[in-house]
Amino acid sequence: MPTVPTADEILDRSFRRAAKKMKEKDNKERANEEFVRAVGAAVHDRLVYIIRGFPEFDKISPFYREMTDILFGVEKIKQSLGAVGWAAKHTKMVGNQIAFQSRKSEETLVLRKRAVARLASMVHQINKDLLFLNEVRNVLRKLPNVEEAFTIVIAGYPNVGKSSFIRRVSSADPEVASYPFTTKGIIVGHREMGRERIQFVDTPGILDRPADERNPIEKQALSAMMNVANVILFIIDPSEHCGYPMEVQLRLLEEVKGMVNVPVIIVANKSDLVTADGYATMSTADGTGVDAVLEEILTHKPAPEVRTRAVDIRSSLPQEAEDIVAFDGFIEDEDGVRKPKPKKARKPRTKPVNS
Repeated sequence: MPTVPTADEILDRSFRRAAKKMKEKDNKERANEEFVRAVGAAVHDRLVYIIRGFPEFDKISPFYREMTDILFGVEKIKQSLGAVGWAAKHTKMVGNQIAFQSRKSEETLVLRKRAVARLASMVHQINKDLLFLNEVRNVLRKLPNVEEAFTIVIAGYPNVGKSSFIRRVSSADPEVASYPFTTKGIIVGHREMGRERIQFVDTPGILDRPADERNPIEKQALSAMMNVANVILFIIDPSEHCGYPMEVQLRLLEEVKGMVNVPVIIVANKSDLVTADGYATMSTADGTGVDAVLEEILTHKPAPEVRTRAVDIRSSLPQEAEDIVAFDGFIEDEDGVRKPKPKKARKPRTKPVNS
């Protein structure tokens, strides 16, 4: 996704490009005409390039579409792209119109100045849209790469040990600290499992509040669970050192269960401090029980699909055994007996009869 320039940057680049075109003309009148046409074309091309740099949001995966909608609003992005499209269309049209007028006018310099003013005005009208789209670009390009793989989403209140668990079982290395919302966004980690790999998604804390009161970070977690999770690992902290009572944590657990249609595994962390009856336990501080939790997660992983080898269309067609010819002029029959390849009888040559 390319950087989105400001209105002044687009105009400056377009004027420099048009000036080069202008120098190619010896006739001053033709030079002014060419300048106007070149500016309109250069602005148009740059704006179209910006539009094409953004994905078609109706065709991207639900995860990325939901993330984009949470962070900026898909409709708002489309409106800004529409404004850029409007400017691209009209700048080229105005450039061509004034260039055509210049051909029949004796005051080409006046028309050139008029064209520059109109084109600059149209581009500056969309400067807010350009700034917004560049902000969108800077954020979207940093989103984690969520693959089509078996995915475990780690959920629970802040400071229950979600980031610490991911750190122990995957390649992700999120910040681990003792203050809420340590992750500050969705972080994706992977673990190699032979020729396959599984994917862990570390979410920020989801507070036990109505959906319309959740902030964008909390909505990101919901989006991850709804769209990419094959399994939810819900971590609770029976020691309550996370700052949230057990009854509040369990209330959130029930809410999460109602939001997804995938298995939800519940594990009590911080077993080095306190144990919880009725739950699997672990300690991400010293690693106790982490492997057992990982094994439980993998019981929900489907067996790998048996893939048939694709036929290479560049290879030769399969032949019957009796048709396979050795380099020494012999063939093998179905029993593996090598026999000389029979020679085809040649047709006798006949001389044409003279009439």
